[in-house]
Amino acid sequence: MEVDNIKAVYFVGIGGIGMSALARYFKVMGYEVAGYDRTSSPLTRKMSDEEGFDITYEDDETGIRAVFRDREHTLVVYTPAVPKENRILSFFRDNGYSLHKRAEVLGFLSRSKKALCIAGTHGKTTTTTMLAFLLSRSHVGCSAFLGGISSNFGTNLLIDKNSDYVVIEADEYDRSFLHLYPAIAVITAMDADHLDIYGTHEHLLMAFEEFALQTQGELFLRKGLELRKRQVTGHYAVGEKTDYYADCLRVDNGSYLFDYIGKDIEIKDLRLCFPGRVNVENATAAITVALHAGVTPEEIRKALPLFTGVARRFDMHVKSDRLIYIDDYAHHPREIEASLSSIRDMWPNKKLTVAFQPHLYSRTNDFYPDFAKSLNLADEVILLDIYPAREQPIPGVTSGLIAERLTVPFVQVSKDEFPEYVRKNVSEGIFMTMGAGDIDRFIPVFTEMFNYPAR
Repeated sequence: MEVDNIKAVYFVGIGGIGMSALARYFKVMGYEVAGYDRTSSPLTRKMSDEEGFDITYEDDETGIRAVFRDREHTLVVYTPAVPKENRILSFFRDNGYSLHKRAEVLGFLSRSKKALCIAGTHGKTTTTTMLAFLLSRSHVGCSAFLGGISSNFGTNLLIDKNSDYVVIEADEYDRSFLHLYPAIAVITAMDADHLDIYGTHEHLLMAFEEFALQTQGELFLRKGLELRKRQVTGHYAVGEKTDYYADCLRVDNGSYLFDYIGKDIEIKDLRLCFPGRVNVENATAAITVALHAGVTPEEIRKALPLFTGVARRFDMHVKSDRLIYIDDYAHHPREIEASLSSIRDMWPNKKLTVAFQPHLYSRTNDFYPDFAKSLNLADEVILLDIYPAREQPIPGVTSGLIAERLTVPFVQVSKDEFPEYVRKNVSEGIFMTMGAGDIDRFIPVFTEMFNYPAR
C-alpha cells in the first residue's frame, strides 16, 4: 500500500464503528474522505452533520464524486459485511482500484508505532478503551483506534502525534486481527463465536494462536486461557492469585475498591466507578499493559476513577430510587452471563428484567441453549426477534429456540410491541436492554419513559 501516493479515501461501509475511526483518522490527516453505508445511524449523522463527512446511503456508483474517480490516487477501504454485489463496491473492484479491508489498513498504519492490541471474543472493547484512557491521562500518551465510542472522549479515535504508542482493538471477526503485529497484546477470551466464519471452535483457537505468535513482546491472558504454541508473559484475574490480579475487591458507595497485585508491584485501594465486576477484570488487564508501557502507579491511581465507560457497554441511562435502566452490547452467552452476574453483585435484592435481541441467525443456531442458560440469571426475560445483520434467515431458527429453554418467566414481543409492553409491565428494579443489533434505538424511548421524579 503506497500511502504516499494517496490523496482520497473512500469507505464502503463507513458507518461501522471500526471503519468510522479510520475515516476520522484520514480526515484529520488531511485526506479527502467520503463513504457509503446502507442505513443512516446516530454515528453517521454525527459524522456528516457535525464533522463534514460526505456520506451516501444510496447504492449508486453514479454519485461518486470526481476526486474519488482518480484510481491512481484513491484508496478504497471496505468491510466484508457489505455484499459483493454492492454496486459501489463493484464499481471500484471492476475498475482496478486499490481495495483493502479495514484490518489491512489498520495493520499498515500501526507498524509505524508500538501497537498495544487487545483481542478476545468479549471484553476487548472496554479493555481497549480503558487502556487508551489510562495512557492518555499519563505522560506516555497514545493514539487509539477503539471498537466503541468512549464516554470520556465522545469518539472512537485518539490521535497523539507525540506518543510512540497506538492502542488497537484486535477484532477476530473475519480473521482481521491477523493483520496486526503487536508490541504488547492481551487476549481476554477465546470462547466459540463467529462460527459462520471459522466453522469450528478449534479453527477459532488456531487463529488466536497465530495472533499470539505475531505478538513481538509481552503477551497477557486472562486466567484459565492457555496457548500451545506461544509462551505468555503472565495471566491476570480478579480475586484469584496469579501473575497479575485484583485483590480485596469490595463495593463502596456504588463503585469498586481493589488492590492491584503484580509480579513486582502493589497498588493499594484503586477505585473504579464504572459498574460490573467483569470490568474490574478488564481494568486489571489494562493496568498491566499500562504499567509495561511506562505509566506510573500514581498516574493510574488518579486516572482510573475518572473512567466513565464505553457507549453500550453496561451503559446506565436512568438511576432512580424506583428503577435503574442499563443498556449493554452483550450478544454472546458468556457476555450475558458476565453482565447479569455483575448486576446481581451490585444490586442483589432488586428484580432484574432483561430485554434481549439475538444477533445473527447463525449465532442463535449455534448457541441457543447457552443463551437460555445465561438469561435464566434474570427474573424475567423479554425476547425480541433475531436481528439478521448480514445474514439471510435459516429455516426453523427464531428467538423461540431460546424461549423454549428458559426457566424464568418470559414474553416474546415484536419491536413494534416492545415499548408499550415495557411501559405497562416494567416499573421497578433493574431493566436492561441487551444485544448487538438495533435494540439501542429504544434507548431514548426508555430513558424518557423512566425519568420520572424520585419518590
